[in-house]
Amino acid sequence: MNTAPASANETETRWLTPEEQRVWRSYLHATTLLEDHLDRQLQRDAGMPHIYYGLLVGLAEAPSSRLRMTELAMKAKITRSRLSHAIARLEKNGWVRREDCPSDKRGQFAVLTPQGHEVLDRTAPGHVTAVRQAVFERLTPEQQQALGEIMQIVAEGLQPDEAGADLPWLR
Repeated sequence: MNTAPASANETETRWLTPEEQRVWRSYLHATTLLEDHLDRQLQRDAGMPHIYYGLLVGLAEAPSSRLRMTELAMKAKITRSRLSHAIARLEKNGWVRREDCPSDKRGQFAVLTPQGHEVLDRTAPGHVTAVRQAVFERLTPEQQQALGEIMQIVAEGLQPDEAGADLPWLR
């Protein structure tokens, strides 16, 4: 790849070094393969993509297995539109139901149903095994700790606290 600037306006671009380029491409390759691996496992075991599983887990971990839709979108790091579509599919499966918010006429809750709990109970062991085999069994404890610290730093840098930040769940 030619890393030379294309014009005078780009002379201030800090191009990736060959080592940074190697690390970046390794990251992209690994995360793409990991997401595909987890999607295939969950489709095979439960007929759902990884994002839907994450929504069910988010609800299962919430008090009374219910969250406001805006909170669930924030927890899942997805747009409200994508969440609405996903919840509609989960409702169709009988795994989630919506409830109106009594204190806010425009607000809604997503609630994990008993059937949704059953799907999680049945699916979680296979999913944990897939995650463990794909990630944790390949890393030393020190590498696991370093990966966790690195990902936390990256996530914190991409999720600013200031008002008006362009975050998916605010769109």
